[in-house]
Amino acid sequence: MSGTFPRLLIATEFPPNASGGGPAVVRQMLEGWPAEKLSWWSVLPETDTRFGQNVARHHVATIPARLYPQITLPQVKARILDTAWVPFASRHLKKTLQRLQPDVVWAIPHQWSIPPLAKVLPGSIVPFHVSMHDFADAHHLAQRIGTHRTARLLASTHGLYRTAQSRDAISEEMAADLRENTGASPDQILHAGVEPDDFRYLENKTVRTSEAIMIAYAGTIIAEETFILFAESLARIRSHLPRPLELHLFGAHSYQSRHWFDREWMFEHGNLADPELKTAMRGFAWGFAPMELTNDNARYNRFSLPTKIVSYLAAGLGIIAIGHGASTVSRLGNRYSFGPALTELARGTIDAVLQNCLAELDVWSRYGSEILRCARSEFDAGSMRRILWQRLGAVT
Repeated sequence: MSGTFPRLLIATEFPPNASGGGPAVVRQMLEGWPAEKLSWWSVLPETDTRFGQNVARHHVATIPARLYPQITLPQVKARILDTAWVPFASRHLKKTLQRLQPDVVWAIPHQWSIPPLAKVLPGSIVPFHVSMHDFADAHHLAQRIGTHRTARLLASTHGLYRTAQSRDAISEEMAADLRENTGASPDQILHAGVEPDDFRYLENKTVRTSEAIMIAYAGTIIAEETFILFAESLARIRSHLPRPLELHLFGAHSYQSRHWFDREWMFEHGNLADPELKTAMRGFAWGFAPMELTNDNARYNRFSLPTKIVSYLAAGLGIIAIGHGASTVSRLGNRYSFGPALTELARGTIDAVLQNCLAELDVWSRYGSEILRCARSEFDAGSMRRILWQRLGAVT
C-alpha cells in the first residue's frame, strides 16, 4: 500500500505472532503497514512465526517462565514481579524508546505489560495510542494475584488510557465504562473485523449442502461449563438429526483428554494460520460462540468480545450463541438474527432449540441477510483500520 507511514512501536504483553484473539486483532489492523516501519516491544518472547507478522525489530523484557503467576504460588510470584521485574521492564522499555526513536507507540495494555507501560509512556515525549481489549479484572485474575494487586493494574490501565493522545475500546459497553472511570472518550470502537474480500465472498455465497451437519469452534475454550452444556446436548440429540453431526475444534489447545470429548464425532485441527483458518471456516454451516451462563464474572460477560464471532461472520456461518443475558454475545444475538441465541433463562430448552436449528438444510438462505447486516454494521475491518491509521499518523 502506498502512503506515508510513521515509525511505529507496538508495546504489549504478547509477541508479534502470538495466538489468541487480541494478537489476531493487532495483526489484522497492521495489514499493509510496512515491516521496515514496524517494531515491537513485548513481555513474552516469540515462539512461533506461523502467523507471518514481520517486524524490523523485536525487543523483549522477558518474564522467566517459572515466575509467571499462573497456578503455583501466584501471589508470591506476583510480588516478585512487582518488586524486581517491573523496574527492570520499565528501564527496558525506556531504553527501547531511546534506541528505536519511534514516531508513535501503539500500546495494548494486557496483564503484566500494564505496569511498565503505565510507568513509562505517560512521561515519554513519544505520542501513544491505547487500545483496550480487556480489563485486568475480567478473567478471575484477582483469585490468583490478589484483589489489591488487580485493582492497581486496573487503576494503572485507567491512567494510561486517560493520558493517551488517542484511544479505542473493543465495545460500546467498555467505552462507556472507561468514560465513566477516566473522563476520556474513545476515538473509535475497534475489534476484529470482516475484510473487503470477505464481504465479496459473502455477497456471492451460494448454498452448499454437506453430507454432515458441520459445526466449527474457533479458539481457546474459556467458558468451559457452557461448552460442556452444548456438547452434552449435541450428544443427546445427534441420533435424532437428519444427517450425521460433526463438531470441529480449531485452536492452540487440545481437549481430547476431556471427559466430554467424543472422537466419534468431534475433531481437532490445531492452531491454523489466519488464511488457512479462513478457508477452513468456509466449509462449515455453523459456528459456536459460548460465554459464561452465570454472571459471576460480570465484567468478562459485559466487556469481552470473542474474536471467533468475526471468523464465523466472515465465512457466512450461522452462529449458535449461548451465554448469560448480559454477555456481549447474547446482546449481539438480540440485535441480529444470525442464529439461535440461548441465555441462562432458556438452558432447559437447549435440546429442542438445537435439534430444530440443526435440522435446517439451508442455513445461509435463512440467516445470510442478518449475517451480512451484522458484519456491515458492526465489523467493517477496512473502516476500522482507516480510522486507526489516521490516529497513528499514517497518510494513505
